[in-house]
Amino acid sequence: MKRYLILLFLTLTLQLQAQTETDSAFVRDHYKKIERYIKMRDGIRLFTSIYIPKDNSRKYPFLINRTPYTVAPYGEDQYKKSLGPSMLFAREGYIFVYQDVRGKWMSEGSYEDIRPHLTIKKSKKDIDESTDTYDTIDWLIKNIKGNNGKAGIYGISYPGFYSTASLPGAHPALKAASPQAPVTNWFIGDDFHHNGALFLADAFSFYSSFGVPRPKPITPDKGPARLNYHTRDNYKFYLDLGPLRNVKEKYFGDSIKFWNDLVSHGTYDQFWKARLITPHLKSVKPATLVVGGFFDAEDCYGALATYQAIEKQNSGNNNTLVMGPWFHGGWARSAGDMFGDIKFGQPTSTWYQENVEFPFFQHYLKGAPAPDQPEALIFETGRNEWKRYSVWPPKEIRQQKLFFQADHKLSFSAPSKTESFDEYLSDPSSPVPYEDGVHLQRTREYMIGDQRFASRRPDVMVYQTEVLEKDITLAGPVIADLMVSTSGTDADYVVKLIDVYPDDYPNNVPNPNNVEMGGYQMLVRGEVMRGKFRNSFEKPEPFVPGQVTQVKYTLPDVAHTFKAGHRIMIQVQNSWFPLVDRNPQKFVDIYNAEEKDFQKATHRIYHDKVNASGVILPVLP
Repeated sequence: MKRYLILLFLTLTLQLQAQTETDSAFVRDHYKKIERYIKMRDGIRLFTSIYIPKDNSRKYPFLINRTPYTVAPYGEDQYKKSLGPSMLFAREGYIFVYQDVRGKWMSEGSYEDIRPHLTIKKSKKDIDESTDTYDTIDWLIKNIKGNNGKAGIYGISYPGFYSTASLPGAHPALKAASPQAPVTNWFIGDDFHHNGALFLADAFSFYSSFGVPRPKPITPDKGPARLNYHTRDNYKFYLDLGPLRNVKEKYFGDSIKFWNDLVSHGTYDQFWKARLITPHLKSVKPATLVVGGFFDAEDCYGALATYQAIEKQNSGNNNTLVMGPWFHGGWARSAGDMFGDIKFGQPTSTWYQENVEFPFFQHYLKGAPAPDQPEALIFETGRNEWKRYSVWPPKEIRQQKLFFQADHKLSFSAPSKTESFDEYLSDPSSPVPYEDGVHLQRTREYMIGDQRFASRRPDVMVYQTEVLEKDITLAGPVIADLMVSTSGTDADYVVKLIDVYPDDYPNNVPNPNNVEMGGYQMLVRGEVMRGKFRNSFEKPEPFVPGQVTQVKYTLPDVAHTFKAGHRIMIQVQNSWFPLVDRNPQKFVDIYNAEEKDFQKATHRIYHDKVNASGVILPVLP
């Protein structure tokens, strides 16, 4: 088996290398690269790489990608190995435009994270990402020969935000935009906070390099060095770090501006609200294709929130949502036939590129026939099928509460006992890990990974149905509805929705990691709520020790079928480390908490007639 796996790996590596070389040769043979500084209305110049088809017998639309991650390689004789969202676009023929956003890499100006959108602009000095995009398109239309007067924009993650930001007051030539996993709300659901809880590993890792100040335009070879970790075990690293205040003392000092901003704004105040692009998505004229992954560890929230904002604020919009079984950017960076240990039975990414993304831009930028796209195109895991919906979430769903029961059971029937609860101890010095094993960087696979390691811990409460007699399909947001008490004055609550496979479920073939699929506990959705924000993200409240309290919050949407023969499991825990920073379990400003503030706490989860904990599921009949 080992020899077979080595040969398989070498074969796939050689195939990928050969394809990359073929694509790279095509780009060089068919495109001319030029580099220009494009002047914005306030005089700041943005560095832009432009790839123009050598065949000048036709006119071409622009396809733009604005990024804070560099447009490298630099130099007009240095070419990217591929162009566009996929090589389908390069082979078809577009003018590809890559731009370093204001204040990053070779562009001039000052950088600001998720720069606030200005509704009122009184002078040319009042700029935002919308005006920079407008000015870029305007310059391209007027100065690059052989264009057809139309432009599209796309991007994944942070470039997804810049795609969204192109929509308010869009240039008339901008006909199509595709925000993909767009950064949207950094306090409620994307990247660095979820429901007010800091996603420690991501924030620290990202800003230790991305946040280093750049005094003047530079190329990546002169960029910041990556941080040296003293261990390859991120659980140990962040536990050794201690309270969050030690980040500045031990590593960042005062050099990382956004970290300083983050720790200074521990509630959902104007700093975070000003950075929301969604309230400005009004009078949207370009067609929009919003794309996300259900297993995206970074910006699953952003895709869903962006789609909903366009829907609610634009009657008669031309807005489509695509959600697949993907990790962050998986629709562009993998075949999409499996993720982690879970197979999807088809190359979902390849299908999406060929049948959704490419036809979308072809239609709006080149006048090709309109693609047959529904309002929402959703991949349903479990059944492993693409589904078409006229609205998302589907109007047919029924909200059904799945109740926690005594003896760790789970049922759609309300509990009958008059007094029933589970009690356990949570210790911040021994937090529940977010995933099994030893890793330095936060893994992608935790979003869909096996939860058996967690279900064996005494500080993780597990509730499970009997074996399902028929399929149960969920489509839409899941709502955690907990009745709890704590001996402390603050607590985090992590709720996980899990698909438990039958004990005799066959193993994958091949099975390089020897994963036992019988009894596999597949994470379908997990989300955290920082308890002090249970009633308001603006005004946190302490818990009253020992008092029964409702903690109710929404988890991001799912599309999954629990097959007959499987079970539904819910896990509840109070830490998820180092994915999420440790809650001291004491009502304090966690960013300035000291070691002495961290305390053990006794928690109760109630499941009786009066205090009935559970999850509210979006069940499709």
